[in-house]
Amino acid sequence: MNKLYDYFINKVFTVPYIDKMISGKKDKDIFFKCVSRYVKENENITYGEAISQIYHYMDHSYRNEYFFKNTILNQLLIKKHDLYNTVALTELPIGDSKADFIMINGRGVVYEIKTDLDNFNRLNSQLSDYYKAFKYVNVVVGNKQYDKIKDILDESKVGIYVLGKNGNIRCKKKEKCNDRELSYETMFGILRKKEFESILLKHYGKLPDVNNFQYYRECLKWAQRINIRTFQKDMLECLKKRMQLVVEDVFEETIPYELRFYTYFSKENHNQYELINKFWNEKLEV
Repeated sequence: MNKLYDYFINKVFTVPYIDKMISGKKDKDIFFKCVSRYVKENENITYGEAISQIYHYMDHSYRNEYFFKNTILNQLLIKKHDLYNTVALTELPIGDSKADFIMINGRGVVYEIKTDLDNFNRLNSQLSDYYKAFKYVNVVVGNKQYDKIKDILDESKVGIYVLGKNGNIRCKKKEKCNDRELSYETMFGILRKKEFESILLKHYGKLPDVNNFQYYRECLKWAQRINIRTFQKDMLECLKKRMQLVVEDVFEETIPYELRFYTYFSKENHNQYELINKFWNEKLEV
């Protein structure tokens, strides 16, 4: 039974589901099932109070991927970086993998999440993919996974962060620069057409004059003539511009802790602080 309700939690705590809850476009049955299970007193309470109680359960018994991502955003982005000069990305395709969380300021840093519910079967291939586009990579784990990940990564340049029982993320092993595995093909594959064109125009002042069939391959050839570390910096600048969304000064004070990851990454309701808070304070009708 717990697995079923944990599945419901995973469905609810996603950007698309919360988008639809706030807009009123989604049947809230799954959310109400979580409320009936994890909220002690569900009469005359708000959506925010219900979400907080479910999140409290997650903290103590079910730290899923959303919980980790929300904690990383709160503790590593908001508390330790400048929201105006640091940009976060999530679920970025890199080769055959998807990076859970990336922060870009003067450099790009990948954070691969391995909750206590995950295994390490794909970790080596994921790390290999990430180093083809980024110089700095970390793995974020819970307490139960620390000893195992410590042994696996002991001789590597990969950093290790641990989400402790108290809810704080601690750096247990500092990441080191690894730029020997950077790949033109992988970085070029991350970029959108307008992005790699902007890089080529920056370096050459023009674009290849070939037919559409040859165009992509020829653009890649031109990119491969740029110093690979320079090309990686150019790629980071393009990625940073993707998420240069306005973050107001009151983000931390206005947006509830539990919904900050959602608010940051929601395309539909990003910066809709009043709308989000209206939903948060709305009475729950089960």
